[in-house]
Amino acid sequence: MAEFLSQFRNFGVLSAIDILVVTVVFYQFYMLIKRTRAVQLVKGVVVLLVVSLVANSLHLETLSWLLSQLLKIFVFAIPVVFQPELRKALEQLGRGSFFARHPLAPGMDNLEQVVEELVRCTQVLSKNRIGALIVIERKTGVQDFVETGIKIDGMVSSEFLVNIFIPNTPLHDGAVIVRQDRVAAAGCFLPLSVNPNIQKDLGTRHRAALGLTEITDALAIVVSEETGAISVGIDGGLTRFMDDKMLRELLLRELEIKSTSLSAIPFWRW
Repeated sequence: MAEFLSQFRNFGVLSAIDILVVTVVFYQFYMLIKRTRAVQLVKGVVVLLVVSLVANSLHLETLSWLLSQLLKIFVFAIPVVFQPELRKALEQLGRGSFFARHPLAPGMDNLEQVVEELVRCTQVLSKNRIGALIVIERKTGVQDFVETGIKIDGMVSSEFLVNIFIPNTPLHDGAVIVRQDRVAAAGCFLPLSVNPNIQKDLGTRHRAALGLTEITDALAIVVSEETGAISVGIDGGLTRFMDDKMLRELLLRELEIKSTSLSAIPFWRW
């Protein structure tokens, strides 16, 4: 007890400032990557560290050695894996915006209304054969792809989305990204799938939907410009030829708004 009190007395103002600065830096870095795929990588590294500590405490020599080798590799791999985030952090530091305040995340109370708006939008687009690609962010952040488009931060409404995809308008060719109950950005560029088994009749929008869902857990709604058919990309697979009821049930289930006891919807992989 006396030793603890002695150490506590030595805890001065400089130590408090040191801890505060480190805390702020880690917080700002977390806010920088929290809506990107890097968050999942950080979680993976933390899991490995925890398992390594447990293995050391239980004297599991082989597992400890294997994990220690993996962690050594991560020391060299981290700058490569987190290159976009590190570059963005340095750019913000140079602009003096690294320590800026971050806006609060939008609410999720009206996601059922968002689903209804998305269903209404796709029905209008399908009826008029207007091509569209709408991405719905879930746990894995897609901020990297938001940065490629025009940031909007507007409420989701069917009229708003239909206007975005009207042909010959500035944003109709790219993807719209929906984050919770907001349209985060429009005119975004997505990676195309390189899966050789994709059907030949699928166009660029479908390939972009598959490409994004292969590397994230996002949902991607596609309306075909040629046929008006509605498809949804999930986990690198594509559900095609959906009507409004099927689309509504799939979105409600995948966004965990209602019970997962909803009727199953056929799902195909290409």
